[in-house]
Amino acid sequence: MANEIARRLVHASGAVVPLSWVFDVLTWPQVRVLLVAGSALALVLEFLRIVIGVEWVVYDALTREYEANNLAGYALYVLGGSLAGLVFRPDIAVPAMLMLTIADPVSGLLGSDELRTVKAPHVLATMFAVSLAIAWSFLPAIPAVAAAIAATLADGVKPVVASYVIDDNLSIPIVASGAAWVALVAV
Repeated sequence: MANEIARRLVHASGAVVPLSWVFDVLTWPQVRVLLVAGSALALVLEFLRIVIGVEWVVYDALTREYEANNLAGYALYVLGGSLAGLVFRPDIAVPAMLMLTIADPVSGLLGSDELRTVKAPHVLATMFAVSLAIAWSFLPAIPAVAAAIAATLADGVKPVVASYVIDDNLSIPIVASGAAWVALVAV
């Protein structure tokens, strides 16, 4: 359980990046540079871990067994948030990133059973409520609801493609941003 809490705290620490834009610490172009740099660093670290075999204690504590030979959740987290931040404008990307950095760890603590393919209803309801509260701070009602639904589905259902589980660390910011954008265009 201690590793699970540590994982969730690391997850939540990523909120610093989008919040740096919210609180005018960084401009959006500066945030994008930070996202690209973070993605590059994550890919280098994953190359060292998977291909070269470099093992650091932090990997033992923060990665899961099924990530041993695949990109770890932290790398997918950085890549998903970066993709959202590079493709979408900040009022769309920031809430999607915050859904990943805040709502997902809350959901994860409530439903830590990794073997389930679909999370329990109370966990999904919490993910939706937290995601909606975040999205509504940045978006009108319909796009906020669309983004929260998309994030909840990404968090709650783990599709498997060619025996690879699509990690919600990658999908949450991408689908939440996409849903918000579609709703904004449609409204």
